[in-house]
Amino acid sequence: MATDHRPFMIGVAGGSSSGKTTVAERLAELAGDQRVALIKLDSYYCSFPDLPIDVRAKANYDHPSAFDWVLLNQHLDELSAGRSVPVPVYDYTNHVRSAEVRMVSPSRIIVVEGILVLAEQSVRDRFELKVYIDTEADLRFIRRLIRDVAERGRTPDSIIAQYLESVRPAHEQFIEPSKRFADVIIPHGGLNAPAIDVLLARVRELTISQ
Repeated sequence: MATDHRPFMIGVAGGSSSGKTTVAERLAELAGDQRVALIKLDSYYCSFPDLPIDVRAKANYDHPSAFDWVLLNQHLDELSAGRSVPVPVYDYTNHVRSAEVRMVSPSRIIVVEGILVLAEQSVRDRFELKVYIDTEADLRFIRRLIRDVAERGRTPDSIIAQYLESVRPAHEQFIEPSKRFADVIIPHGGLNAPAIDVLLARVRELTISQ
């Protein structure tokens, strides 16, 4: 399916477990799959399957160098040109891309969410609307701890060590400063219903005008 117009791109950034995915998925849910293409930055982690798993586990996954920006930009170019793309499916337990892909079709609106989508200029410059989800550090850490134990087979000790060694420093160095590029800052993450309603209204305008 090809789109008739250049897509409207929205970037949704914020710290790990800030509520980015909640906001992005609500935007996509409102308009439906035919209207919104949702791209998650986590899908574009670089993959080094030849490295031992203990080496892969120690990599800094919150640093800009952890992501394949070239592939992400290629996929956004393809979507903008009206062509579907095979988005990688990342295996968080083994720290590699799985053999699966998720086909994403071109849409009127493309939402790109991830910790560093406003920090990376080559991606940031594509967005007509830039959103930053601003959530308190203690809430982000608690959510991350619960998620990684339940969904990614991690131990609390490993999560705490990673948070102190790489997650928090990367947030302070790269993610938090990218807030200055945002058009809209949403405090309290996915729990801020009034602010999310404003975004939903904008998406509704775009889908109705299509």
